[in-house]
Amino acid sequence: MQLKHILAGFCLVAAGTTGAMAEDLGPTLTKIKQTGTITLGYRDSSIPFSYLDGNQKPIGFALDICYHIVDAVKAKLNMPNLKVNLVPVTSATRIPLVANGTVDIACGSATNNEACEKQVSFTQTYYLTANRVVSKKSSNIHSIEDLKGKTVVSTSGTTNIQQLAEANKSKGMGMNILAAKDHSESFLMVETGRAVGFAMDDILLAGLVANSKNPQDYVVTPDAFNKAEPYGAIMPKDDPQFKAVADKATTALYTSPEMENLWAKWFTSPIPPNNVNLNVPMNDAMKKAFAHPTTSPNVADY
Repeated sequence: MQLKHILAGFCLVAAGTTGAMAEDLGPTLTKIKQTGTITLGYRDSSIPFSYLDGNQKPIGFALDICYHIVDAVKAKLNMPNLKVNLVPVTSATRIPLVANGTVDIACGSATNNEACEKQVSFTQTYYLTANRVVSKKSSNIHSIEDLKGKTVVSTSGTTNIQQLAEANKSKGMGMNILAAKDHSESFLMVETGRAVGFAMDDILLAGLVANSKNPQDYVVTPDAFNKAEPYGAIMPKDDPQFKAVADKATTALYTSPEMENLWAKWFTSPIPPNNVNLNVPMNDAMKKAFAHPTTSPNVADY
């Protein structure tokens, strides 16, 4: 009898040990599992990455990639009916909302750099862009040097406005720099003459111009404030379990034939809401980035 009690006690201890050794999902996956919801942040005017269509529905290249990550989370947690909550974010709020856990992934046009990585993490790179300036052709802005003494706008909370301020100081350009709340407001300032130029990532400028009332009225500077920088979706910092799921999902997508189709859908085909074609084919740098997925913020790695 005593031996049977001892063996029964051992089995209870073993069972308890097995439960204690259950897989550590990390904070984000645990929260998602407990709430039954994953929250994606979206932008309203970051064409073609994350923006609103004619029915005010969030769509875009970055969102499509984020939905692949959502599918991977569903599989990981065995939760096929996981709810997806969409929350609007801006350049200024996206990092704080991910850092404080309100948003699980911010899907848009976020530059992955060392400064941002001190606060958050990023998915593997899905675009490379440089900071240029759009202006009206009538303003005769042919290069960044032509902005000396002019009023230039950029969007609050972006690396672009920081680079604009740094160039203004280091080159003594005497620009009057304005900060707008979002890309739409920045472009509107150029459209209405309140600013001569709008400094922003070239692909976003291409989208804004293509969807403007008179696309032929605008020109983007050929020179840039920086070398091409990587875009990724923003994720919580110090959560390797969640990041591992995202990296596995994006690696599978990027290295598959589906990635070419996804690129064509958003960059070389007519897109909502006005059925404009950005005509941006996949260049060699992007082909390399997709063939060898990386989260590196170092521009020299691309």
